[in-house]
Amino acid sequence: MEVNRLFHPLCYINALLVFSACLHGRCTPTPKGSPILCIGDGFQHACTKCPPLGLESLKVKDYQLRASSYKRRGLGPHRGRLNIQSGVEDGDIYDGAWCALHRDKKQWLEVDAQRLTRFTGVILQGRSSIWRSVQFSNDTLLWKSSMNGSEEAIFEGNQDTETPVLALFHTPTVARYIRINPQSWYQNGTQGDICLRAEVLGCVLPEPSESKDKLDFRHHNYKEMRKLMKVVHEECPNITRIYSIGKSYKDLKLYVMEISDNPGKHKLGEPEFRYVAGMHGNEVLGRELLLNLMQYICQEYKRGNQRILRLVRDTRIHLLPSMNPDGYEMAFKKGSELAGWALGRYSYEGIDMNSNFADLNSGMWTAIELETDRSKLINHYFPIPEQYTSEDAFVASETRAVISWMQSIPFVLGANLHGGELVVTYPYDMTRDWAPREHTPTPDESFFRWLATAYASTNQVMSNPDRRPCHNKNFLRYNNIINGADWHNVPGSMNDFSYLHTNCFEVTVELSCDKFPHVSELPIEWENNRESLLVYMEQVHRGIKGVIRDKDTGAGIANAIIKVEDIDHHIRSVADGDYWRLLNPGEYRVTVTAEGYLPNSRSCHVMYDFYPTICDFYLTMMPKEKLKDILRKRGKLPEDVQLRLRQRRLRKLRVTTKAINQRRAAAAKRAKRV
Repeated sequence: MEVNRLFHPLCYINALLVFSACLHGRCTPTPKGSPILCIGDGFQHACTKCPPLGLESLKVKDYQLRASSYKRRGLGPHRGRLNIQSGVEDGDIYDGAWCALHRDKKQWLEVDAQRLTRFTGVILQGRSSIWRSVQFSNDTLLWKSSMNGSEEAIFEGNQDTETPVLALFHTPTVARYIRINPQSWYQNGTQGDICLRAEVLGCVLPEPSESKDKLDFRHHNYKEMRKLMKVVHEECPNITRIYSIGKSYKDLKLYVMEISDNPGKHKLGEPEFRYVAGMHGNEVLGRELLLNLMQYICQEYKRGNQRILRLVRDTRIHLLPSMNPDGYEMAFKKGSELAGWALGRYSYEGIDMNSNFADLNSGMWTAIELETDRSKLINHYFPIPEQYTSEDAFVASETRAVISWMQSIPFVLGANLHGGELVVTYPYDMTRDWAPREHTPTPDESFFRWLATAYASTNQVMSNPDRRPCHNKNFLRYNNIINGADWHNVPGSMNDFSYLHTNCFEVTVELSCDKFPHVSELPIEWENNRESLLVYMEQVHRGIKGVIRDKDTGAGIANAIIKVEDIDHHIRSVADGDYWRLLNPGEYRVTVTAEGYLPNSRSCHVMYDFYPTICDFYLTMMPKEKLKDILRKRGKLPEDVQLRLRQRRLRKLRVTTKAINQRRAAAAKRAKRV
């Protein structure tokens, strides 16, 4: 679309306001009812709908980027990507921008779209107050400047190093190549160097094809997310249930979609699985993938897809698409390219929920160092520290809600979905001696590597051997999986807490280089992750499972301890006596103990099949006299007393959470009166 008339100032302001809506995949109607490119002094076209080419998401490859010059390899054109993060050390190959070697007006950063593209704008990050011009070409020999009427258009950059600035072209231009040409820059900043990061907005001609799955590919705010979940439930009422596990600081409910052939009830022998997304509100791809996943399962179940039928029949699935809805709403209002790197990451109170769970690792390692008798050590179901449950504890209401959820449902396997990298991390996330990074394995290291590989190897982007690193670490060298603590130290992570406090194994999936992908990339991201999401869920059926029963009565025995020889991490049976122990294929010696019963051991062979090996146990009750003697000699609290104390502490956590919420509600009412 060629337009020669000047942009009216009011129209340009309107374009900026509505551009956020474009980034979410919707166009706000203007008085003339069409979508933002304003022409003359009217409001004809409020939104061109042209998405980012993909500098930030790496859809644009390194070889598509060129520059007039660059200071060194780490400051080359391949680093001129929006929101790219620099390495820890200055001068390494992972610097945080493109920087020109020379300091003159002839420097440029060039993007080859590889096909004819209708360019509509750029998003810029620089090194303080840069003014730039933009040029276009079809052959890199003849260049045409972006024009503002009869004059060459000049666009203002940002006033700091982080804030993205949107520059919409006065006239959309069709070309293959685009150059950003800095005209002035802050002479004292970074010794006067010309440095920038950018994203280019453009529609490739013709438009790329979408996913074959007919899903709702767009960014959903809180109300839209709730509406979509309701639609899925109405379409599949027999296998779905929507419930809330609590509220955010701003009183937004944390909704969960349950998918099961018997929703609302735990079925004996059926494992419980969870996906959690949106812990960081600005890392939005996980949220949309879970909304896509619940739509997909519903549709395929109705079509009779045997894989989905089996998954729903044999698994109780829980999907929490937004753990931090307050943070998401902040990022959503800015849009996919203008939210920056951190806006919406934290809770409304400023808490990073990624490190807000109780630190159980430190107490475990301290006990190991001080205790000489290893038989007295525990290796599972670590209690929450007393100070963590108090009202004054710096714990987000969202974190408290998730902990209560984890304790109320016997989850076996889970994953929390993040963004900003392409890698799967597994516990421990915390280093033992508070080192910045150090490989810190759990006793289940081999199985966690299996889990991480199950996702990474089936992800279309992660498994591509030719992909480039997102920012400053090449995870391809690790086959796209890494021990969390070997990447960076994270005390109080959800993964570590889940492993040490419950029976549930959990990993973190970093889904994409871009934390907030443009709406046009959502169909592609679904294709990249669909198989991974399904394969990972199926791993909940790996290992052994069974029921622990009283030999005389046949009743299930709750809280029995299941020990696997040579793996120093136990799990426990749940209310009806059923249990699930995730294990790699192999032969295992398994021993079950329970208070008041004689131990029982047997061998269990785990196959490569989809279904787990059934290993049931029948325990014989001890004579009362022998039981009393053992308890007297042991000199410690009986298991049932320990369990009651643990339950009392959990009740206290819930009571303090309720008190906090009541105070907040009262404060909100007072504020409204004022």
